[in-house]
Amino acid sequence: MIIKRPFWQDLIEKAWQERNIIWLMGVRRAGKTTLCKSINDIEYFDCEKPSVIQLLNNPEGFLQENQHKKIVLDEIHRLDNPSQILKIAADYYKNINIIATGSSTLGASKKFKDTLTGRKREIWLTPLLLEEIESFGNSSLSHRFLFGGLPAFFACRELPEKDFKEWIDAFWAKDIQDYFSVHKRYSFQKFAELLLAQSGGIFESNKFAIACEVNRQTIVNYLGILEATFVVHIVRPYSTHKATEIVAAPKVYSFDTGFACYAKGWGEIRNEDKGILWEHCVLNELHAKLQTQDIHYWRDKKGHEIDFVLIDKKNKLINIIECKLNSANLNNIDSLTKNIQAFRHHYPNGTNFIVAQDVTDVYRMNIKNTTITFVTPMQLIKELKK
Repeated sequence: MIIKRPFWQDLIEKAWQERNIIWLMGVRRAGKTTLCKSINDIEYFDCEKPSVIQLLNNPEGFLQENQHKKIVLDEIHRLDNPSQILKIAADYYKNINIIATGSSTLGASKKFKDTLTGRKREIWLTPLLLEEIESFGNSSLSHRFLFGGLPAFFACRELPEKDFKEWIDAFWAKDIQDYFSVHKRYSFQKFAELLLAQSGGIFESNKFAIACEVNRQTIVNYLGILEATFVVHIVRPYSTHKATEIVAAPKVYSFDTGFACYAKGWGEIRNEDKGILWEHCVLNELHAKLQTQDIHYWRDKKGHEIDFVLIDKKNKLINIIECKLNSANLNNIDSLTKNIQAFRHHYPNGTNFIVAQDVTDVYRMNIKNTTITFVTPMQLIKELKK
């Protein structure tokens, strides 16, 4: 049974109203194939099949035969020249709606000779949204934390540790070898595992270089590959280069809570683990609903810190987000308020959000002359889009 995913299906239909080519990207097993097949009246072509590859060797003939249709070209990077057919379709067959899928940004693949600038819309399929988990058989937030948001993993009743390991091996064998020129498997995989294990922490390339037995530039290249394939998300510090701010050290987050837990060796979720995992889930919601990686954090040299910073260029606002699992029993509210006040001393215009899972209706509190808006992740998106 194919589970309907209204948010993603609507996003695809809206994208097709703007361009007839959609690049649907996201990590392996995020559900790209199943999502595509859930679209009404769509025809599916698996580009891993030799028969499909042969069919697409004549792109104009293929497109001529499929006019006025919706089609999926799954794993299109398996073709020798995958951008060719998409470019022809965008320029000469606008009556065909196409979804092409892949595991990285379009420009990352060495096979794509043309990134189709101006000819496509991109959609980034993230792990499961919090509003989707009940449809996939479990409404437990702790289950979402530990098992992660890849649909097949989340649906398991027992922790699928072998599946996590197999996913990492398949990621190397299929995505890395097909997309990139990486020769040192041990160093690359060790780096990926160490990075996932410290997910949400500050990235220091020199420490990884020593542990992985490669130089610093290689580590930087590895990080770029993991970002391009959506396995990690780099959250850079927000700054206008004030002397009091930390401006250079990024944070790096795992794409998925399940893989973070697996890399950390967590077989169960303790209360003290939930805060950082909730932070990951909020980041996932922002990525999915806003379809952007332009998210920052903030820290000054006195130790004040804000989880996420979003710049609203249209309204000239800088909105800040603190992730707290429960709003009802906030610890260290004075410290939290001091962090917000320290940020607002430099950047006064914007809304201060606390995102918690136990909020019902949006509400605001004034604490020491600082207004804080309490929201759930879904409410946060609505507030940001006002």
